[in-house]
Amino acid sequence: MKHIHNFTISSNERQNEEFVVLTLNCEAGELPAMVPGQFAEVRVPNEPAAYLRRPLSIHDVDYQKRQIKLLVQEVGKGTRALCALPVGSIVNLVYPLGKGYSLPESKEVLLIGGGCGVAPLLFLGRYLKSHSIKPRFLIGTRTASSLVSIDAYRELGEVMITTEDGTAGTKGYVIHHPVMRTETPDFKQIYTCGPEPMMRILAKYANKYNISCQVSLENHMACGIGACLCCVTKTQDGHKCVCTEGPVFDSKYLQW
Repeated sequence: MKHIHNFTISSNERQNEEFVVLTLNCEAGELPAMVPGQFAEVRVPNEPAAYLRRPLSIHDVDYQKRQIKLLVQEVGKGTRALCALPVGSIVNLVYPLGKGYSLPESKEVLLIGGGCGVAPLLFLGRYLKSHSIKPRFLIGTRTASSLVSIDAYRELGEVMITTEDGTAGTKGYVIHHPVMRTETPDFKQIYTCGPEPMMRILAKYANKYNISCQVSLENHMACGIGACLCCVTKTQDGHKCVCTEGPVFDSKYLQW
């Protein structure tokens, strides 16, 4: 069920030059139930050029405090305006939207995020842990300074890192990490979000080793409710709207 609520920004935490974590307090009472991988369409206040809402993954949830966290990457006028909002500002959300990740059949899971694709994995890790599944994270970025929320991930489970320039963790992409280089993987489920080329490679890897793989697509989503059709992707059943049929899909269902 979709909700439209006003939220007050209680914290604006600059992570690095690219990313900000906004902590939002719900003004309407208790938060509705949410599933990791779902997203919110966020109205950008006081920015005429950003007349469309911005789709942002739900980064984390604290039901007791009635708080949602959003990881925002500055890529244009809308996201820059969101990142610049001071504490006390009011933002309006349509949420929770889309279909999220589902619980695995096996407790041996690996959560893989690339770039801003790490956004939904913190909430997912917390969700898995609440179901007695200890998550492991594999996070890939361009450089060490691009890493975000690492301490929060480490509170939930083991964190492995790759950087393209080798300034942290293993040098290269996530597929180059030693945990991915063995012929006998010690995990039975991959959850991933990030650049599509990365997820396509992970989907092929999962097929090779008969590992289940759920991917969260990052297509442009202008409306979030399946009306504008700008986010469609090819599946085994034809074109589907990512915002309503996803953003999370079984990798085998996609025509990759």
